[in-house]
Amino acid sequence: MSARVAGDKAAPALPARLPWALLTVTVVLVVVMVPLSLGREPYLDTVFYGVLVLALATLGAFIATRQPANPIGWIFCALGAWGGVVETWEAFPYHALPTGEVGEWIVGWSWVLDMSAYALVFLLFPTGRLLTPRWRFVVWLLAAGCVLGVPGQALNPDNPANPLPVDSVVIDVMFGLGMLLVLFALIAAVASVVIRYRRAAGVERLQLRQLVVAGSVVLPIMGLAIPFYYDSAAVQAAVGLAFLALPVAAGLAILRYRLYDIDVVINRALVYGALTATLAAAYIASVLLLQLALSGFTEGSSLAVAASTLAVAALFRPARSRIQAAVDKRFFRRKYDAVRTLEAFGARLRDEVDLASLEGELRAVVAGTMQPAHVSLWLRDGSA
Repeated sequence: MSARVAGDKAAPALPARLPWALLTVTVVLVVVMVPLSLGREPYLDTVFYGVLVLALATLGAFIATRQPANPIGWIFCALGAWGGVVETWEAFPYHALPTGEVGEWIVGWSWVLDMSAYALVFLLFPTGRLLTPRWRFVVWLLAAGCVLGVPGQALNPDNPANPLPVDSVVIDVMFGLGMLLVLFALIAAVASVVIRYRRAAGVERLQLRQLVVAGSVVLPIMGLAIPFYYDSAAVQAAVGLAFLALPVAAGLAILRYRLYDIDVVINRALVYGALTATLAAAYIASVLLLQLALSGFTEGSSLAVAASTLAVAALFRPARSRIQAAVDKRFFRRKYDAVRTLEAFGARLRDEVDLASLEGELRAVVAGTMQPAHVSLWLRDGSA
């Protein structure tokens, strides 16, 4: 399966790098956006929407890397990168930077696209495919809603930052009809998740459970957001929480039920992220302590740096082992229990000489770690 012809080797290079490139761009935009916005808008908005776009981009990068054919990962990547662009651009007017009004104008209509993207996620989760071909009508509803709703909101004269106001009944009708179509499509998309959930069994049912809960939160909040979004800060905060509920629900399904089989990637990210933070803190603390302890013997800091480097190098392997065990125990319990079972079996194997007892032990270990439907052991006769 892993073999590829020579002409196809370059084909997956762009999709493999693109999710992480989008994540990098999103991180850079958030780093730029936070100092531009902090103190000039509610602190909760600055922090919350920064966390939101980072969560979307990170989750999308994980999914798109492991499942490039599944559009859900790419939707999350696009939502994160676009959210970073919009949030950064929205901060420009605070500093009288060029194109600041254009940024506010884009914020005014981009949420229509966000709603449509979230509806697509509900419609395609978790397989990346529609429930049946009959559900294509929901995609057409979303497309029509965007075609009508985006220009209707972009040209709306009620938006004070609109550089292209058009005072016309046609614009009001376009926006109203477009939002009605998007809302109907969102309702249908959430209904498709409920139908999938009712038809599913086993792990798939567990995977869908979080998204059903998220859908039950998003739908009523979106209904309130359309008429009251600009009039209530509470509604704006609720919309942000609803948008965050979707990637959080998908993330829980991934971590707890191994959705998309990217648990290995997440495991490594958790381990090496915690390891990096631990070693960095140990290095900084040891440098400071050694400089303080050696200040009476040497004026330079090279000795403290060298000693700290050696200490951190020696700490790498034991720290990684302990962090790996802690992560497996907390987030990947089945793997943790399987490793402990195998270690215990290996210890007993050194002292076991009875073949019948060894056969029973081996069957129990295989059943406990791999959980097959049936276990049988065949031993070849030595004379054969």
